[in-house]
Amino acid sequence: MRNIGFALLFYFSFFSLSSAATSEHKKELVLVVPKNMAPRFKYGVDSLARTLLSAGYKVDTDSSGMGKTSKRRSLLIGKVSDFSGRWKPAEGLDEKEGFHIKLSANVGAIQALDDSGILYGTLKLTEIILENGGLLPTDLQYEDHPEMVLRGTAIGIQKTHYLPGRTVYEYPYTPAEFPWLYDKKQWIRYLDMLLENRYNSLYLWNGHPFASLVRLPEYPYAVEVDEETFMKNEAIFKFITEEADKRGIWIIQMFYNIIISKPFAEKHQLKTQDRNRPIIPMIADYTRKSIAAFVEKYPNVGLLVTLGEAMEGVGQDDVDWFTKTIIPGVQDGLKRLGLTQEPPIVLRAHDTDAPRVMKAALPLYKNLYTMAKYNGEALTTYTPRGKWADLHRTLSKAAPVHIQNVHILANLEPFRYGSPDFIQKSVQAMHQVYQANGLHLYPQASYWDWPYAADKIDNMGNKRLLQVDRDWLWYKAWARYAWKANRDKVEENDYWSGLFARQFGVNKEAGLAIVKSYEEMGEIAPKLLRRYGITDGNRQTLSLGMFMTQLINPYRYGLFTLLYESEAPEGEMIIDYAKKEWNEEPHVGETPIQVADEVAEHGRKAVEGIEAVQGKVQHNKEEFERIRNDMYCYQALANFYAEKARAAIAVLRYKYSNDIIDLQQALPYLERSVEHYRQLTELTRHSYWYANSMQTTQRKIPIRGVDGKYKTWEELLPLYEEELVHFRQQIDSLKKNSRRADVAVNQLHSVEVQLEDKGLAYYPLRIGAVPYTNQGDTILDLAPDLMSLKGVRRKNLIDTLTTIRFSTTKPVKLLVGYFRQKDLAFGAERSENSYAPAPDLEHDASANDYGQSEVFIANAIALGDQPAVDIHTYSFAAGKHSLTLPKGQLLLLGFIDGTTELKNYDANIGVPPDERNIDWLFE
Repeated sequence: MRNIGFALLFYFSFFSLSSAATSEHKKELVLVVPKNMAPRFKYGVDSLARTLLSAGYKVDTDSSGMGKTSKRRSLLIGKVSDFSGRWKPAEGLDEKEGFHIKLSANVGAIQALDDSGILYGTLKLTEIILENGGLLPTDLQYEDHPEMVLRGTAIGIQKTHYLPGRTVYEYPYTPAEFPWLYDKKQWIRYLDMLLENRYNSLYLWNGHPFASLVRLPEYPYAVEVDEETFMKNEAIFKFITEEADKRGIWIIQMFYNIIISKPFAEKHQLKTQDRNRPIIPMIADYTRKSIAAFVEKYPNVGLLVTLGEAMEGVGQDDVDWFTKTIIPGVQDGLKRLGLTQEPPIVLRAHDTDAPRVMKAALPLYKNLYTMAKYNGEALTTYTPRGKWADLHRTLSKAAPVHIQNVHILANLEPFRYGSPDFIQKSVQAMHQVYQANGLHLYPQASYWDWPYAADKIDNMGNKRLLQVDRDWLWYKAWARYAWKANRDKVEENDYWSGLFARQFGVNKEAGLAIVKSYEEMGEIAPKLLRRYGITDGNRQTLSLGMFMTQLINPYRYGLFTLLYESEAPEGEMIIDYAKKEWNEEPHVGETPIQVADEVAEHGRKAVEGIEAVQGKVQHNKEEFERIRNDMYCYQALANFYAEKARAAIAVLRYKYSNDIIDLQQALPYLERSVEHYRQLTELTRHSYWYANSMQTTQRKIPIRGVDGKYKTWEELLPLYEEELVHFRQQIDSLKKNSRRADVAVNQLHSVEVQLEDKGLAYYPLRIGAVPYTNQGDTILDLAPDLMSLKGVRRKNLIDTLTTIRFSTTKPVKLLVGYFRQKDLAFGAERSENSYAPAPDLEHDASANDYGQSEVFIANAIALGDQPAVDIHTYSFAAGKHSLTLPKGQLLLLGFIDGTTELKNYDANIGVPPDERNIDWLFE
């Protein structure tokens, strides 16, 4: 470590003489501090003093400005500006939050540029004293500073389910729904954890927090909570922000757009959120005034803005909303306070063209930060690439701070995760690939169930593990590498093994075995999702498995191709691998079979490592057994996917060969996968309440979640067993008949509703029909199910929203055809597209409000030279309705009986014979 070389022009020369006779072992110390200390400065000094007192030191504090002499050992603590003219900045002291420590036998100093640096310097010296047996070193030089400018965690003030009469993200702050929010002891415990790990920011996520925290004179009815709760919210928010500030933590309130309060919406006969609603002046005024009031009331609280999900998300609207509503709202609040310094606004690059928004906003507001997801809503790779990496680099150049959002972690739920190696490499990639300098970290699992983990401690649920306790390793690892990413691997093994050794009362060799087990286990979920998954989003719960049709026909389930193109090493999907095998083409990069072999080996090594420690544990035995069980769970999960992937490849070969032998070869793989799932079910039966904490209808893979159903392995096991039985039956049937029809047909019956809009008219769906009044494309082919239906002919709209108003005397489903297109991940790609985007839960949380997110019939219609058409259904009760659909080309294919049970399938219209799906083998 380089010589710090403090230039203490006054201090050391003054105290060296007066302290010369001081005994080296005498435990007395004077802390010399400035007269005025910021809360975090004082918090650090007080923490150091308490540690010294506990270690037997007599401690005095001198805040006289160094005017007194002392014969005792002294420690000067201050920023460069605190003792101007009496010392110079230490060499290299030029980083925010950085600090220098220099100690000798008689004197010492902690120096920093800012109050956070003093806080971290005093805490570091506290740690050194404890590691040194309670003694203050007599010869020490130490310097440090963080690499990431912002290092923060996230807490969702949200639930696993929707509240009655509300939809996604709509959760007022109330003691009934969030009792933990008002628990001061729990907040202190959490904030202490953040400080211990040197986090400096905390993001509170909520759809529309303003109606729980501020009251507007112009819209007094917009408040969503009663007066007593409102006062409690004011008190707890004040408490949280003050306690956080003491610990060097910046509170940042996140909100979605555009969401309005329920009372406000009801008074004005509006929806609380409507993605396709244009900007309404009254809503803009309400939102601007809400932001202004919040900034005025909580000037030290930051704002994280999501421009999307609850508004169109791409186009001029999100630019206008940010520049004409949000930024002016912040500026209004600052003006009322008489402040001119702009606090940072964090713009989240989700469902918006963030570079375009930044270009428009920077002339109006300079202090803008950016944020984008690291690996989507999962953790998949430390080698990100492609167009998502390009977006990160673009945002990094546009803002002084670009933050990596480690988001949701849907593929890690519910088991423990804490691979130091994977996390370190991920942070390195944030710097090197994404050029980022900030971290935003979600809970490792159970985000929607904060503060509790999914672990089943008792059968009644009366006792719950807290995430802050269970997932300490997750928080510590990300924080450690956000502070400094490049650390020696040998030293890191020694550090982590020491932590485990102390936690479980084992030697360091056993501690290292636990580290290695975590690192083996830590490769499994990322590899599984990036090579077999449908999406990086939280609509997929990886730990619950996948059905065969999802492996052999992923596009039917809304495949999110960015997962493979940017959030994985170069490689092949299962369907690509099988086709190349048949065509005898060379493979590229990471392959499905390679991953099958690797995850099975990772699982074996993880279990082997943890078993080597079992029996040696002296402390925290119950938690060790939970970790051990997680290792076995991951092994079973890895083996389930490995066998199922091999089965899928054999089945796909049958698509090309039409040889039943290929199916017979797939059968043993599928049988073994089911057996591994049975093992997983037994391992989780008494250890976990659920697999996924998001338990709404937005969860789709492997199966739609409704009313909290299909969230456990016990519920899924019979479905995988049924899938196996059906496959066996189909093989037996094929032995008698060479091939069966490729499609399953629904019996659909057209229902005519009363159309309220002029320019809309029914037409018979058939070959040769023309769906548009202003375009001559004709239907070339269509699924047999549709032949008896009546479509709705309309003008083809490219640049405007499609709205259909109708009334019906009974429940109906509206069939809407979306043109299939290559996945458009973000921003400009989607804004330049002429086709309406299909319902997409990756970007639009309301994409299932009418039950429309799943594809009903894939490849259903061939229209002229347009792309293939996938059909989605929108459900409506009897009554009057108005539905607004997104901008772009789409088809209105008529109405059917709303009570009809539908079977989703792929009609293969326009699909080459050798590419037709074989889903019927399993359905």
